[in-house]
Amino acid sequence: MAKVTLGRTGITVEKNAFGALPIQRISAGEAVRLLRKAYDSGVTFYDTARWYTDSEEKLGLAFEGMRDKVVIATKTGAGNAEDFRRDLETSLHNLRTDYIDIYQFHNPAFCPKPGDGTGLYEAMLEAKEKGRIRHIGITNHRLSVAHEAVESGLYETLQFPFCYLATKKDEELVEKCGKAGMGFIAMKALSGGLITNSRAAYAFLAGYDNVLPIWGIQRESELDEFLSYIEEPPVMTEELAEVIRRDREELQGDFCRGCGYCMPCPVGIEINNCARMSLLIRRSPSAAQLTPAVQEKMKRIEQCLHCGKCRSKCPYGLDTPALLEKNYKDYCEILAGKAY
Repeated sequence: MAKVTLGRTGITVEKNAFGALPIQRISAGEAVRLLRKAYDSGVTFYDTARWYTDSEEKLGLAFEGMRDKVVIATKTGAGNAEDFRRDLETSLHNLRTDYIDIYQFHNPAFCPKPGDGTGLYEAMLEAKEKGRIRHIGITNHRLSVAHEAVESGLYETLQFPFCYLATKKDEELVEKCGKAGMGFIAMKALSGGLITNSRAAYAFLAGYDNVLPIWGIQRESELDEFLSYIEEPPVMTEELAEVIRRDREELQGDFCRGCGYCMPCPVGIEINNCARMSLLIRRSPSAAQLTPAVQEKMKRIEQCLHCGKCRSKCPYGLDTPALLEKNYKDYCEILAGKAY
């Protein structure tokens, strides 16, 4: 088994973490079954959030009575101390526990610090002093906020998008975390579903001994795929390196990662999927993206107000309206049989 230690937290786990966002889409019984199977097979790190509807509750059901055997990280999107404390109590109740291993600020637009006027970091420290949380973390999609968090020395872990489509700047951030003794948790290890070769994804991340990848799982087949890597972890081969080279050629640059922080749209456009539809069609079974329901979603792009709200909220600085327009044009050509 490959192990990773999350910096100065001292938490050492198998280098496969369970991302529990997708289990909000399945029944409680099925979620508990998958979570228990993951644990029985060696997975001990589980990441969830208050924003993931009933994900925390399902983890609570799965691990009640065996809390000390797993590491649970969750998140709060609170903007002030009062909401922070309310979120924390809700998470503790949902998870059926009296402590959280890593409590993370969930993609804040700034780096919470003592004395910044929000009271957020003070509330986090208070919770740690009371034993309600054990380690302080932060998640983000913005390089500037991530760097500020590392440099502040206030955080023990950073959760940030990282996969083989990463830029040199992303790789420098990972290295910076390692030097600072800060645990690095890699979200979007499959780039929101655009990376379809999990062996290549795993082999790339295996080259970073301070990185813990979390894989979003909702199907048993997905879980089995990652569990197989515990005993036989993929290593970088010429074949996998070629997969990565081709994907980088196609995907690096201005493409939508599907993070959803641009939402909601004033006219109901499902931006996080519509702005990358042409990629989804090329890189996954196309039939699922050509149904009448999806066609109706794409047609909503015609109602775009060009208000700029999605562009202003994109953590990657993308011209989202332009991406929507391009993807809609490509989609219509595909439907007309002129492309793809």
